[in-house]
Amino acid sequence: MTREPYPTARRDDVVDILHETPVPDPYRWLEDPDSPETKGWLLGQADLFAKERGPQRFKSRVAELLRSGSVGVPVWRGGRHFFSRRTPDQEHAVYYVAEPDGAERALVDPMAIDPSGLTTLDAVQPDKEGRLLAYQISVGGDEESVLYVIDVTTGARVEGPIDRCRYSPIAWLPGGAAFYYVRRLPSTEVPENETQFHRRVYLHRVGTSTEDDVMIFGQGLKMTNYYGVSVSRDGRWLQVSAHEGTAPRNDLWVADLTESPIDRPELRVVQEGVDAQTGLVFGRDGRLYVHTDRDASRGRVCVSDPAAPEFGNWRDLIPEDPEAVLSDFAILDDLERPVMLVGWTRHAISEISVHDLATGERLGEVPTPGLGTIGGISERPEGGHEAWFGYTDNTTPPTIQRYDAGTGETTLWAASPGAVEVPDVRTEQVVYRSKDGTDVRMLVISPTGAAEGPRPTILYGYGGFGLSMSPGYSASILAWVEAGGVYAIANLRGGGEEGEEWHRAGMLANKQNVFDDFHAAAEHLIATGVTTPEQLGISGGSNGGLLVGAALTQRPELYAAVVCSAPLLDMIRYEKFGLGATWNVEYGSAEDPEQFGWLWGYSPYHHVRESVAYPATLFTVFQSDTRVHPLHAWKTCAALQHASTSDRPVLLRNETEVGHGARSVSRSVDLSADTLTFLARHTGL
Repeated sequence: MTREPYPTARRDDVVDILHETPVPDPYRWLEDPDSPETKGWLLGQADLFAKERGPQRFKSRVAELLRSGSVGVPVWRGGRHFFSRRTPDQEHAVYYVAEPDGAERALVDPMAIDPSGLTTLDAVQPDKEGRLLAYQISVGGDEESVLYVIDVTTGARVEGPIDRCRYSPIAWLPGGAAFYYVRRLPSTEVPENETQFHRRVYLHRVGTSTEDDVMIFGQGLKMTNYYGVSVSRDGRWLQVSAHEGTAPRNDLWVADLTESPIDRPELRVVQEGVDAQTGLVFGRDGRLYVHTDRDASRGRVCVSDPAAPEFGNWRDLIPEDPEAVLSDFAILDDLERPVMLVGWTRHAISEISVHDLATGERLGEVPTPGLGTIGGISERPEGGHEAWFGYTDNTTPPTIQRYDAGTGETTLWAASPGAVEVPDVRTEQVVYRSKDGTDVRMLVISPTGAAEGPRPTILYGYGGFGLSMSPGYSASILAWVEAGGVYAIANLRGGGEEGEEWHRAGMLANKQNVFDDFHAAAEHLIATGVTTPEQLGISGGSNGGLLVGAALTQRPELYAAVVCSAPLLDMIRYEKFGLGATWNVEYGSAEDPEQFGWLWGYSPYHHVRESVAYPATLFTVFQSDTRVHPLHAWKTCAALQHASTSDRPVLLRNETEVGHGARSVSRSVDLSADTLTFLARHTGL
């Protein structure tokens, strides 16, 4: 077929010399989104995409499957509980409170705040008594959260707006008169290119000016630090943690607020300069529970005395499991024999075990609805015999399950509110061997009862930051499989499916392992007759966009089509844009000679070669993305359009007023329909 001509993109002779290596960057001019030339090029790409787009084949079915809605795990405060729910016709989930008599009230409705659908609810935190609610919202995808506090009974605003609160935890003190939170320094106090960084922990007293907030932590520490902060239910113990960017390790301090003022807490070190992640839970029984991967890559729970929280005083309660990763736990103590529920993921599949709280002895398991994903075990802060947890799998929209430790039974507590007819699909977990002999797992979702034989297939992966790819309800996956395709999700190194060692086997100098795992997944699907190179599409976003960018530049012959969403692709300059400076702990820094070598070895933008027949490629990017700048996709799109000898198109879908994260349902449907239509066209579905 005859391909539409590409918009003109000049190639400049821009070459940086880094560590004695020439690094060409012919499309650096595309880094300026405000230049007339960039704007003209983007308009040309928009026109080209509109011509090539064609009918959105999957749109109505994806929209129908999303009418399932959703429901969130409840948070209990006294007799009240708080939860989110999205009904079939809603663009965004609404946050509710339910009174002891069951009466519900909407507290935060993004569409009521902004009927355009551009406002998203980023975070919520009720106070310890359930009388006040702190919530954070942002607009147009920028994720620059603004904080408000409302009275739960009346809905009246009592605080806010407080800006610069992106990714801020809220740690209420008892009584709701004050909270600790995290806020960036004002832009006037930091260099222009560092305004996204420089966080500090503050104490805020409700009803007072933020000008009077007291900085309690963070001064003089690294600009890329993220901080966690929490206060125990009784208000006695303050916990502050610090992560350098997204590093898989943290420093940790505690303060006894009965022995020092809340605005000048005397923080003592629990863990500092240690290559491990640790978090604390101050139990109602007076014990300190320590969740850590220190000396335990898959995680363990230890106990200690809150007054002696240092490592030397930790004692194993739930030791590391050789196969399962310990994700979270909850304590149920209104029983003759108090228990701890422990959440695990075993090769990406969730389970919950029951243990004696005093000894850690395993007593049994919590019944779960199937082989899926469990999210957030919730208990009543004052104690009890019940727990709630979210559950989903490939064909089950989110549900909330209730476990009663008295009877040992699990029952459905709340289902997603929309009734949808879900297609019948078959999910299989397979094991394949990567290039270096490592066994890797992959979920393969296919039509039930269909004839054997190779099919158009989408291979999806992520492989980074310790994030696990676990089963979950997806309208896009179901629509694709229902139409006759196969959808495969590879549990690559770099993720968290097998614990922290699995993560580290795919980060920094080991990043090529992730790409090798992905190529091996494709080769396995081909070798076992699931698909062929002519029928295989790949898809990934963010770090997964880097993954498919590396895949298409390293093995272009292996893939027929690529969807590369919000990707990192220029790995030499990524630190200079968005939140890139917080990710050098995952990828490395081009400023360091050795780490430059790692990045230069795979940076997709720099590995586009001329006169190669590249797969059909669709870049989807979001103009308001403040995490990953769209320039990565823009520059690589221009490079591929220049270099590829294939008649398969290289296209750019550039969307405005959305960002890297949450978006309205209708925007999600459009994006999904465009990507599935593109993949179907170029894999023969």
